[in-house]
Amino acid sequence: MDTHFLAVVNPAAGGGRCGRLAPAALARLRSAGLTIDVAETHAAGHATQLAREAFQLGRRKFLVVGGDGTSYEVVNGIFTGKQPLDDMRCALAFLPLGTGNSFLRDFVNHRGAQDIAAVARMMMNGTSRRCDVIRLRHAGGELHYINLLTLGFAADVAEVTNRRFKRWGELGYILGVLTCLARLDRKGFPMRTDDAKEFDKRRCLFLAFSNSKFTGGKMMIAPDADPCDGLIEYVRWGPIGRIGLLRNLHSLFDGTHVRHPLASRSGVRRVEFALDAPVNVMIDGESLRLQCQTLEVLPSALDIMV
Repeated sequence: MDTHFLAVVNPAAGGGRCGRLAPAALARLRSAGLTIDVAETHAAGHATQLAREAFQLGRRKFLVVGGDGTSYEVVNGIFTGKQPLDDMRCALAFLPLGTGNSFLRDFVNHRGAQDIAAVARMMMNGTSRRCDVIRLRHAGGELHYINLLTLGFAADVAEVTNRRFKRWGELGYILGVLTCLARLDRKGFPMRTDDAKEFDKRRCLFLAFSNSKFTGGKMMIAPDADPCDGLIEYVRWGPIGRIGLLRNLHSLFDGTHVRHPLASRSGVRRVEFALDAPVNVMIDGESLRLQCQTLEVLPSALDIMV
């Protein structure tokens, strides 16, 4: 059993919490018999560079030490345009020391994910599940993700929060929600799924294209998502008003928003967009501005160690 891992550590994750806790956690994993090399990130995008260089040198087992953003960057270092062949398959293990760690909630409970002894046993035993990866092609290239991509209200909140309120943590996110609520903009994002002939141009609160259930740590945007089923979970919430959104905001945390009369969901394999300009996009917790073109599933493309 190969117990040699490259730990990609983001010390800034969790507001610096990761940097404080990672050394002791890694020491405990080593004491359990694991061989762990460490590559520490120093800027946004650095984890992608580190993972890509390691992959090119033949590394196939990675320990992500951080949050969803760190996982997202490592995945984009591994997947660089072509799905890895079976003899190039990669496995990801996690020390979830970031803020949200949404993706892991589909595999283990949050407390279990932070149990160092349990993480060590899993890494030593090599137990894993095959997980889908979703590829986004956009006007400037392509990206890969394992959690979700969303357009509309949630993406606008992420953009405002990162630009104006990020230093205030959870309070900053609340301020971002209130800012976007005050100027609520329900617009259309022309798109069609699978073999649909017509593009759906209807106005909406948001569109979400998920691989797993949660985002933002506790919000269950896609309650029916399964990261191992070969499908993109597509959730649409139509043009609900301010008062309606405030009354139903709680439903985003238990997934019951999909029962709202203006909401719908479906499992799809491919999405095509017809956007005429870049829009705000939130992808695995990262706020970007992209002109999306297509989404497609890479079924069972990654091993998640659980």
